[in-house]
Amino acid sequence: MLLDSLVMIALAYIFGFLYYGLYRNISARVHGRFGPSLAQSFFDSIKLFLKENSTNFGWMFYAGPIIMMTGAITTLLFIPYLNGSEHLIGLSQYGNLILVLYLMVLGPLGNAMGIGSNGNPFGIMGITRGLTRLIGLELPFYIAAIGLMIANQSADIGVIMTNQSEGCNAFTHPLLFIGAFISFLGFMGKSPFDVVGAPQEVYSGPATEFSGKFFAIALSQSAIFSFAKLLLMVNLFLGGAEGLVELVAKTFALFLVAVLVGNVYARFTTIQSVEFLVRVPTGIALVGLLFV
Repeated sequence: MLLDSLVMIALAYIFGFLYYGLYRNISARVHGRFGPSLAQSFFDSIKLFLKENSTNFGWMFYAGPIIMMTGAITTLLFIPYLNGSEHLIGLSQYGNLILVLYLMVLGPLGNAMGIGSNGNPFGIMGITRGLTRLIGLELPFYIAAIGLMIANQSADIGVIMTNQSEGCNAFTHPLLFIGAFISFLGFMGKSPFDVVGAPQEVYSGPATEFSGKFFAIALSQSAIFSFAKLLLMVNLFLGGAEGLVELVAKTFALFLVAVLVGNVYARFTTIQSVEFLVRVPTGIALVGLLFV
């Protein structure tokens, strides 16, 4: 189990930073410029781990990124990678979808605890925006998850994957998928829901004061957490994957759609984000829940 878990974390780290590198390149090409190399994200992470911290705001400030990383890793370990496989399952046999939804909140809360201790107005503004937006993001996604649990009479992610052998939930429950996918765009931090770290407005928001090793931890947990969310969406709505090649293909396709949407739509304000999330995806997910 330990080896299995370590491999899961390593794969999430690699694919998370690889997708982030692709995001930077695709966004650059969409905007008519050249982006950095795909390996640049890995180099940045390694370089930051070797640097000293330039700020010190007490133990809570340093505990924030650690709590964020803990939330990302534990969330990942309770999501099986492959459908019906004995490998790359981590701790998924000891937890279900309800636990995963609970663990997904640890990252934002750890971020709020760490940034809240430094007193930087840009960071506090970003955290306030993030926690406000989180309310709108969770509502449609939770409704969609409840719908899937009712439809499958189980909260086990493995059971939900297995029950999609005759058709993916994205097609059998399209309204639940649409509601969850719009919420998923916000969870990925892509436009139009990227107001938390809007560089033109709040100077990167919560990441303003992080530096050195703790900034590297924050970047690494972001990469791992992003892949965990992609993995969860694939398992819940796209039938999971029988092998790593299929898993990479499905997660990348989902990631690519999120990137392209983010490069097309302008950023919402915080109020616009919450109002849109409460009205549109929540309404769609509620109708889907009634059909279930």
